Amino acid sequence: MNFIFQSSPWWILVCLLVGAVYAFAMYQPLPRLVGSGTAMGGFDKRTTYGLAALRFVVVSFLTFLLLNPLIRSLRTLTEKPKVVLAIDNSESVAAAGRPALNRALAGLQTLRQQLTDKGLDVSIHTFGESVTDDSDGATDLTQVPFTQRTTDLSGLLSSIRSDYEGRNLTDVVLVSDGIFNQGLSPTFGQYPFAVQTVGLGDTIPKKDIQLKGIIANRIAYLGNQFPVKAEIVSNGFQGQRATVVLRQNGKELGRQSVSLGKNDTFDQLTFQATATQKGVQHYVVEIVPQPGEFSMRNNRQDVYLDVIDGKEKVLLLALTPHPDVKALRNILEKNQNYEVDVRILTGTPAEATPPVDKTYDLLILHQIPDNGSVGNALAQKYLAKNTPVLFVLGNQSSLGPFNTSNSVMQVNAQPNQSDKVTGVFNPEFKQLNLDPARLDILSKLPPMSVPYGEFRLQPGSEVVLWQQVGSVRTTKPLLALNITSPRKTAVLAGEGLWSWRLEEYALTDKQEVVDELIQKVIQLISVKEDRRKLRVYPIRNEFVAGEKVIFETELYNDIYERLFDKPVRLEISDEKGLTRSYNYTPTVANSRFEISRLPEGAYRYKASVTVNNKAEQASGQFVVRDLQLEALNTTADHGMLRQLAQQTGGHFYKASQTDELVRTLTTRPHPARLTSTEEMNELINWRWLFFVVLALVTVEWGLRKFYGGY
Repeated sequence: MNFIFQSSPWWILVCLLVGAVYAFAMYQPLPRLVGSGTAMGGFDKRTTYGLAALRFVVVSFLTFLLLNPLIRSLRTLTEKPKVVLAIDNSESVAAAGRPALNRALAGLQTLRQQLTDKGLDVSIHTFGESVTDDSDGATDLTQVPFTQRTTDLSGLLSSIRSDYEGRNLTDVVLVSDGIFNQGLSPTFGQYPFAVQTVGLGDTIPKKDIQLKGIIANRIAYLGNQFPVKAEIVSNGFQGQRATVVLRQNGKELGRQSVSLGKNDTFDQLTFQATATQKGVQHYVVEIVPQPGEFSMRNNRQDVYLDVIDGKEKVLLLALTPHPDVKALRNILEKNQNYEVDVRILTGTPAEATPPVDKTYDLLILHQIPDNGSVGNALAQKYLAKNTPVLFVLGNQSSLGPFNTSNSVMQVNAQPNQSDKVTGVFNPEFKQLNLDPARLDILSKLPPMSVPYGEFRLQPGSEVVLWQQVGSVRTTKPLLALNITSPRKTAVLAGEGLWSWRLEEYALTDKQEVVDELIQKVIQLISVKEDRRKLRVYPIRNEFVAGEKVIFETELYNDIYERLFDKPVRLEISDEKGLTRSYNYTPTVANSRFEISRLPEGAYRYKASVTVNNKAEQASGQFVVRDLQLEALNTTADHGMLRQLAQQTGGHFYKASQTDELVRTLTTRPHPARLTSTEEMNELINWRWLFFVVLALVTVEWGLRKFYGGY
């Protein structure tokens, strides 16, 4: 340590002078009393000099502190070289047999002890946890469970790089079979340390049949058929046949035989299944085991489908046959979520009248209300239910009833007069994610026929397309909507949609832009608003076995303000009917609830809470899927380990070559790292100096009182 002065050191002399003057003034010699050997102050000469010295030291030091000197200290730390044993504790490592694995781990146990004896710091890292070992080697490596269901070697090395950034990490010993099924290949990474690799497992391909993958839809509709494709890879069974079975709830739905080809080639077959029940359905695809197979775990995979009966029911009500009606029907049927019911009012009674007891989610009125009042009464029946509606105006539309039936626009038009307009996208419309560049094609499409007159938007309405007459853009809406009113409504103020689709196909060989525009407008007005006061839902629809299932909870009062601190009861039922019950209380800081160790399967849940003496409920489904990734590949990849070691300046070793690895790590020079830290601190911040000064002042004061001073 040394002093650093922020002003000239010559000021120290001034501090000493101030202390001397103060001490002299305080203890200057006084005349002796007649016949006495002491001064008038009552002190003898030795005591006077001693007290003056104390006063001199205290005053000089306090004056010195006013100069605010700095203390610079230099601290040097010696950090020994570090070695990390990164152990791949996934299931595939143990697939070759536990006895051979234990022998390899016993060698690593010896390796760790030898490195520690040589003065190296040794740590152990595995997937999902980090264990730091001290020199006594308390952790037994042979007790590593090897139960991780996935392998991310790149993530393991990256976490070590992050944890030891700035530290003296020289080598990482990666003990693995080289198989990874998550993340990137570790050979793509850049590491500031040498990776010494130790190869485990068997590099000889096993005689095995694997169900490599399943291709199936995530969603199916009730009553529909759906395909389930199975991809099969085999080794050592060339020319033989295997049987593949599709089951649901233990019931066999189909069985097919496949001829196995050359090693490591894909064979594929397809099952056709029918969705007969609503909800998440669990199917199992399994290969019947063959004699001599290495593993049966990769012969089976699970398929989960959400079977829904949730198609949006759309009633397309038209006054007369019209090409726009077919165009609208084609647009709607592109989306499998819509079930379209077309009714032509001027057709036969059977074709014109919708079923009495059928409920619709969306109403499309083509030229209704009409001048002849043919469909007005029927339209009012559905409008009274606040069913979302799309009005399409035409030359038969009756604008008086239309103006009183919609919340989007008012049209005052001259009878039997129309205008020819094209559409121009409104860039201020942000409710939908539409690409303005793609919508430029609207200017090249044929004009629509719209009523000629005045158009006035209602409060809350938004314009999607403006009318353009020739090259003049008007402020009249062509396509507009209002989603703030009790009944969500959209209006297409003209006829000729069919010609737009034909012209777009002629220009681009596709029918995408116009169809996407109409589809998104229909989706926007038909989407159901969630007004539930309790919403409990998993953050994902699918989880992997072994990970936590996390639920998010939202609770609202009557005016839809967020509520917290209300106890929630959650019940989860599996496919076998077993119910698990949980209780938790969401808070402002944490509105989530986590459940660990749920086994594979399809689950239904129901949550309930009481708010103002009223029970609120929420329900849903989720899936816990066992991916079996570790069983899909059991052939060790030592080639990748060799490449990784070569790229990072390390070497590849077999499990039996740990002695050679010890020699490599211990004979290579590993200088300790010296880390110096410089600190600057103000002297006045040293608290103990206060007590030193206080002690000196106290001693002086006590002596003065003791000798009768004042």
